[in-house]
Amino acid sequence: MTHVSIQSLTKVYPGATEPSLDRLSLEIESGELTALLGPSGCGKTTTMKMIAGLLEPTSGDVTFDGRSVLNDKPEHRGVVMVFQNYLLFPYMSVADNVGFGLKMRKVDKAEIDRRVTAILEQVKLPDLGKRKPSELSGGQQQRVALARALIVQPDVLLLDEPLSNLDAHLRFEMRDLIRSLQQEMGITTIFVTHDQEEAVVLADKVALILDGRMKQYDTPDAFYKRPIDESTARFFGGQNFIQGYAENGIFESSLGKLELPDHSANGKGTLTFRPENIRIATDYSQPNTVDATLTDRLYLGTQTRLKLTLGNHNIEAICNPIDVEGLTPGQNILVTIPADVVWLLTS
Repeated sequence: MTHVSIQSLTKVYPGATEPSLDRLSLEIESGELTALLGPSGCGKTTTMKMIAGLLEPTSGDVTFDGRSVLNDKPEHRGVVMVFQNYLLFPYMSVADNVGFGLKMRKVDKAEIDRRVTAILEQVKLPDLGKRKPSELSGGQQQRVALARALIVQPDVLLLDEPLSNLDAHLRFEMRDLIRSLQQEMGITTIFVTHDQEEAVVLADKVALILDGRMKQYDTPDAFYKRPIDESTARFFGGQNFIQGYAENGIFESSLGKLELPDHSANGKGTLTFRPENIRIATDYSQPNTVDATLTDRLYLGTQTRLKLTLGNHNIEAICNPIDVEGLTPGQNILVTIPADVVWLLTS
């Protein structure tokens, strides 16, 4: 297992006035699975290519177990990268594709055959070794590309948007497979994605990159419970933001006084709370219960999204459909915003 350290990594492409990636620093523990998350063009794939040695950084460093790899050729870094479009050899069989890396390393044919058989079992393609890539579905081709990467037992595995070309039901299957294989083999893994759910489900830690700069590097739950700023909260689906003033565990705003879970933050700030954490109330017995007007509702099958007006604020709530059955637009209701689910963003 390999510890990866990314230190102030920067890339300015020729002719550009702004860096594509600006001073990114990350510490990725041995055996950890880390997501580089962000919208298209934010610098995610640029980062991955510099780790792999396919791009030269403008400045900064990448070290594996404390040793810089910037002067190492890509093939000598112990890194394998699985590209978004798989890049399988069309004229080779599945087995030959999977065993290609071992063949280049001059591994004995009998050993190659043994390891190919074993890895195809692991990726749930035990009987497809003789087929050509063109005879496989997209999900099967992705499994072959993953097997080809894993069979050489790399120090670091890089996955570039590994699930983006798959249908929804296949994404769930591949997500589970990638996670289980990574944990079983203990390979330090970095994957690029623009999908928040994918990052949260797969990763031990997530690095959110916006406009070439890292906004937050944390465990997945922290982005929902403790976003560093409003743009981070919004990227993860945050909708509700209220300006006010905090003092001694109380937040004062146009909604009145709301209890905070933390008494240490004081001064001007923005209170945020996620739509799924708002509760429909029947009385004022619970703290942080306020009057609201239902302005719209949208049934989503397993959830119902409510648009509410609280004072002069428009907020959104996501509820169990059973809990809001019978509510109609224009109706005045009570909602509770539990103190333990609010988060204060301070400037």
